[in-house]
Amino acid sequence: MTTGAESLLATLEANDVDVCFANPGTSEMHFVSALDRADRIRGVLALFEGVVTGAADGYGRMTGNPAATLLHLGPGLANGLSNMHNALRSQSPIVNVIGDHATYHRDLDAPLTSDIEGAARPFSHWVRTTPTADSLGQDTAEAVRVSREGKIASLILPADAAWTEVDAANPIAVKAGEPAPDPHVPDGALEAAARVLREEGSRTAILLGPRSATPDALAAADAIAAATGSQVLLNTFMSVISRGAGRHGAQRIPYPVPQSQELLSKFDNILLVGAKPPVAFFAYPDKPSRLYQPGTRFIDLTDGFQRTVESLESLRSELGNTVDTPALELQLPGLPTGEITPEKLGVFLGHSLPEHAVVVDESITTGRSFGEATDAARPHEWLTGTGGSIGYGMAASVGAAIARPDQPVITLEADGSGMYMPQALWTQAREALNITTLIFSNRKYQILRNEMTNVGVPKFGPKAEALLDLNNPGIDWVQLSESMGVPARRATTIEELQAAFTAALEEDGPHLIEVML
Repeated sequence: MTTGAESLLATLEANDVDVCFANPGTSEMHFVSALDRADRIRGVLALFEGVVTGAADGYGRMTGNPAATLLHLGPGLANGLSNMHNALRSQSPIVNVIGDHATYHRDLDAPLTSDIEGAARPFSHWVRTTPTADSLGQDTAEAVRVSREGKIASLILPADAAWTEVDAANPIAVKAGEPAPDPHVPDGALEAAARVLREEGSRTAILLGPRSATPDALAAADAIAAATGSQVLLNTFMSVISRGAGRHGAQRIPYPVPQSQELLSKFDNILLVGAKPPVAFFAYPDKPSRLYQPGTRFIDLTDGFQRTVESLESLRSELGNTVDTPALELQLPGLPTGEITPEKLGVFLGHSLPEHAVVVDESITTGRSFGEATDAARPHEWLTGTGGSIGYGMAASVGAAIARPDQPVITLEADGSGMYMPQALWTQAREALNITTLIFSNRKYQILRNEMTNVGVPKFGPKAEALLDLNNPGIDWVQLSESMGVPARRATTIEELQAAFTAALEEDGPHLIEVML
């Protein structure tokens, strides 16, 4: 006979879900046991649930296929919600399996009892508590189907549904139905977009959303821009951007409000491709929340967030006068020397990024100049934090490295944000993942210093300074990393950084470099 947990895993396998990032507890032990009989699913342990959900996000971004997570009741889910928020914004496919008390135990109000469905809903597109073992195959298949639309599905698994045997009359593994098709271009949108682009003196931008910066989409958008005098823009925060030599470049909308306003003031029309009208990350006194000019005309070419190149190719056909444009040529800057500064770090990355690297960027303020410096570097993929929830970088790198085992993964991590989930290093070591982490150690929350100025706080006193300072005591990232099993070095000059980076890329497994600023 087969238990509900075995039916759940068999259904995941039948639908090509082949990795489960997990931090299990008592209620999930039958799921854990059943993993031994799920030959095709790789179980990956993380020491904190935020690493679990962040890794699933990174995996989903790189493959387009859902990973499963295993979380322990409401508190375990709560620990993972931060990176579930980022995954929601990046349109990553994820199937969360959240253990719960046995159905007959819930009403007793045991210490770990909570409203799991209520906690999951704001961070999920689909939430369901499976009632019995017999329903698990179908419920799991539906969760997979929903996730393949670039969504988060959260399936709550009562312990007795996991350990009870499935009725012999029910199928053990259930194939998921087809995901809903990508939305069609809204009626009249192509004609309206073509008309705007043909207008004399048209000032038009083509804005690509979080999942839209694929090589084909960038090439199509660039061809349209070249033919019509428009400009291709990207959201400030993107799920994945295909960049470097052999790809087509595009400008990201800057984070600071004045710079983004200056850029967007150049356009009367914005064509949305998997994007929304751009707004400020936060509200600021005396600054607008909408970054575009009043009266800006928007035309939505994709009817939502689904990633697609079909709308751009259809627009090319509607215009009828576009030709392919040349991709970027390789342009490596010279390697800087001496003292490490943020500006030199950008040039260093432009010079040193290996071919087909996957760059996971949570560099926060240090990385403001990295984009321009790496535009024409060797071809690579660039991932950014999409939801603004801190601590995604090292966790997402775990999933990215498992998704792309033959490509080097480079994590660009600020020291403050890195301390949200340093446990990711342990999983990197345990799984022998090829990840090189650069920790930019300025020993302060510089982003918050900038934000205090942006919101109009007049000055910092000693109490405010204490809340933004990481230097008392200082964090020794080399010791911390090595305690987790990841070899580490410290770099105080560009020469030391280059030597450590080269050595890390030449050796298998994870490495960390603390970059002193």
